[in-house]
This record gives sequence, structure tokens and C-alpha cells, in this order.
Amino acid sequence: MSKQVRVRFAPSPTGPLHIGGVRTALFNYLFAKKNNGVFYLRIEDTDQNRFVPGAEAYIMEALDWLGIAPSETVGKNEKFGPYRQSERKHLYKQYADQLINSGWAYYAFDTAEALDTHRKQHEAEGKTFIYNWHNREKLDTSLVISKEAADKRIAAGEDYVIRFKTPVNETLHLHDIIRGDIKFETNLLDDKVLFKSDGMPTYHLANIVDDHLMETSHVIRGEEWLPSMPLHCLLYKAFGWEAPEFAHLPLILKPIGNGKLSKRDGDKMGFPVFPLEWKTEEGISSGYRENGFFPEAVVNFLALLGWNDGTDQEIFSLEELGEKFDLNRVHKAGAKFDPEKNKWFNHQYLQQQSDESLATAFALILVEKGISTALDVTKIVSLIKERANFVSDFWDLSDYFFVAPTSYDEKAAKNWKEETPNLMQQLIWVLENIGDFTSINIETIVKDWMTKNEIGIGKVMQPFRLSLVGALKGPHLFDIVELLGKDETIKRLEKAIASL
Repeated sequence: MSKQVRVRFAPSPTGPLHIGGVRTALFNYLFAKKNNGVFYLRIEDTDQNRFVPGAEAYIMEALDWLGIAPSETVGKNEKFGPYRQSERKHLYKQYADQLINSGWAYYAFDTAEALDTHRKQHEAEGKTFIYNWHNREKLDTSLVISKEAADKRIAAGEDYVIRFKTPVNETLHLHDIIRGDIKFETNLLDDKVLFKSDGMPTYHLANIVDDHLMETSHVIRGEEWLPSMPLHCLLYKAFGWEAPEFAHLPLILKPIGNGKLSKRDGDKMGFPVFPLEWKTEEGISSGYRENGFFPEAVVNFLALLGWNDGTDQEIFSLEELGEKFDLNRVHKAGAKFDPEKNKWFNHQYLQQQSDESLATAFALILVEKGISTALDVTKIVSLIKERANFVSDFWDLSDYFFVAPTSYDEKAAKNWKEETPNLMQQLIWVLENIGDFTSINIETIVKDWMTKNEIGIGKVMQPFRLSLVGALKGPHLFDIVELLGKDETIKRLEKAIASL
């Protein structure tokens, strides 16, 4: 590549960042890393009607949490600033005027009522109204009046928009890095509004002007923007600028059925579709962070939604992804979102965490539950983490360490036979005489006792576990015994004898 790679993520601050947008940001970040380039964030807030307070800060916090913060953005290395489109408002009118003067655009004075009438007339005739080459000279535009007349109407304060004048009878041969060569017929395109009557540019004009002025080398964005590609390429041609390379990413699809993944799918199936929690007057939408996901796990999972490196490898650090990422290995087809695979990734990253750091996180949960304990929480975590996907799973996997069972699993209690109380009493006598109360030593002595007395393992071990845990679950039984200690273990055995 001859010029420096510069890619951007350019969201609109209209609400929380959807996981599809996060993946777009991630792929841009990885592409920049792979090519020693720059990943920057531009806030596209030209549509002030849809602006949501707090959304911009949310976007920045989400990217920071995920570890994919931009090199340049609002208030940070503003080499081509401002990085907020509303603060670049003064730039766009001159470029819209340039297109008017070069014949690539025109003024349109049609009122909303007039356009609505045209639409209804077309519908009545079974047609679709498209504002383009077919009718633009029959409508209220500067194409059918003199420049002086148009200038006079504008000076008088009449509302107008500036529309792009799409060429007629042309076939555009465009290239997309992911999708290859694509053809578009200009006669099927409409004349998009570039500049609105409120003095603000539309997405199309602002996007192109900013990408050019900020020296964007590649536009990597979602598949939903593919229909805009011909207009954007024509705008580059109209300005006489070199267009960036385009890559349109596949959609993230629903776990079940067809269509794009939505918040409703997450609500229905119980998984987040936003990186961070989002609060509104209507309620709270949960986020990956608040659901206990590790940011590294979210990044790893998203990277493999629509891309792979050609191997069976699934666990990648962010650094590895930056080294291996290649747009040529991004799939064209949509990638189905799999909530269980999402959890699987978190499980893998949880296993990589140190027992000490997990114990610190678990300690906060214990405090919330009002649990004060002298037990070795780090040791407990080491015994249970293999079965957990999230730190929040730890309580259900270990509650019996902190609170003695008050009831016993009915199915498991069927193992409590007529001779069981006597065996448990004998077990208590064995335990009382053990000095070195460590897992290995307890296990050796208890199993020696069973062997010498020809007692079947199942007759002791299952009721023993049931007495301590309340169910036939948990890690190695003698590890539980060591952690509970002699007094607590005997106390629980005595309670089980009395209760069962």
C-alpha cells in the first residue's frame, strides 16, 4: 500500500452501541494494527433530531473497555479535527456549492406536501416514486429555472435542499475487498439529498468530505451500507478525489431464523447485544460488562464472527488478531450469533485468570450476600472455576462452603439407607482422630477404614457428600472436607444423621 493506512469507526450517537457496530470498530482496529496504520473515531452527529445525550461518552467508554480505543478522536490527537461532525458544520456548505457549480448537484425546492402528493399519485398507478433522472426536470428544481431565479428564491429565504445529480445511462464497475467486482446501473439510483434545509449536510456528503479531509485510506463498514457505495464513489469522482478502498462486512444474524441480530433477540434469549449497560426511562438494557464477560472474550468471539485465519485456532489474544487479521479472509455470508459459543469463549478466558484475581472478584459477591468468612476463598475458586462460565456462577457452585445445607436433594437422599446413620457415626469417630487434616491424608485414612471394614465406597462417599453439600455435586470430596475443617465437617454429619 502506497499511502498510510487510515481507517475509521464513525458511529452516530443515537443510543447504545450495538454489538454489530462493535465488530465493525474491531475489524477497523485490527486492520490498522496489521498494516501499522491509524484507527480513528469520528462522531457523526449531523442528524440532531436523533441525537441522544450520553451516547457519545458511551461509545468511547465501550471501546476503552474492549481495549480497542482509537488513536485519534474527540479530545485526543486531533490531527484532522474536529472529530465531531456537528463542529465541522462550516466545512460542508462549500463542498455542496462546489457540486452545484460543477453541475454535479442541483437545488430542489419541493415541499414535503408536494413530494407526498407525487408519491400518492405513483402509488395509485401501481408505481414507486423515485426522485431521479426520470422526473427531476419535471419537479421544482434549479434544473428547470435560471440560476438567477434559483438564487433569488434562496435569497428570499425559501426552503431548499441540494440533491446529487446522478449520471444517466452509466454502468459503474466498482470493487469491494470482500465482495469482489460489483456492477451498478446509475438509472436505478435516486438523486440523494446532500444538504438539508436546516443547513446541515446529510450522512452522504459529510461522510465523503470527512473521509477525504481525514485521509481515510479504507472504508470498512457494515453490509447495510453497500447500496450507498455507488453514490459515494460518484461523489469522489465529482470532487475529483481518489476514492478509498471499500470493504462491506457481513451481517451478524439472529441465533434462530433469518435476519439481522436485534436487541429483541437478546431480550428473548437472555443475552446482551450491547457492550455496556444502557439506562433509559423505559428501563435498563444489559451489557456484556455487567453480565460478567471479559472484554478479551468478547473481542475474541466477535473477531470470529465472519472471519477466520484459515486454521482451527479459536483462542486469539488481541495482539495475535492484529498480526493475523486479513480482510481477504472475511466471509461474504452473514455470521450467525451463537449465545452458547459466546459463553464458551468467556469460559476459556475465565480459566486463564489467576485464582487470586478471581477470588477478589468473588469476594465482592460474598460481601453483597452478607457473607463473612475465614475460609480460603482463593482455594475455593481453584476448585470450582473449571465448571464456571462467569464469576457470577461461583456462588451457586460453592454456596455450601459458606452456608451449611438446610435441605437435601430428594433424589440424592435415596442413597441414605437404613445402615447409613451408623456408618456416618463411625465416619465421625474416624475423622475425630485425624491429626493432619489435609485432603490427601483424610482421603487415605477414610479409604483405609472402608477397606479394612469391607465397606463399599458408595455406601459412605455419597451420604458423606450429601451431608456436607446437600446434593451430589461439587469438587473432590476430600478437598471440601479440608476446607470446611474438622469441626464443621463433623457438625454437618451430625445434622444429616438427625435430619435424614
